[in-house]
Amino acid sequence: MDWKRKLSSRKLWVAIIGFVSALLMAYGAEPGTVEKVTSVIMAGGVLVSYILAEGWIDASREKADTIDIGGEFDGRE
Repeated sequence: MDWKRKLSSRKLWVAIIGFVSALLMAYGAEPGTVEKVTSVIMAGGVLVSYILAEGWIDASREKADTIDIGGEFDGRE
């Protein structure tokens, strides 16, 4: 399973929000509480997506900066 892709999926975060919101409402939470919890979950989703995207960009940049000179490097000059 590709966890990076799953964790950065908007559909996943919307599903989590829907599930948690429904649970909170079923157990009698105040609407203000539900809104706050939903906001915190969305903020977490945005943060996770940003971190994964930046990691992917950095990895791509590092791969592009690597130059293959056609031989193996053994550490000696």
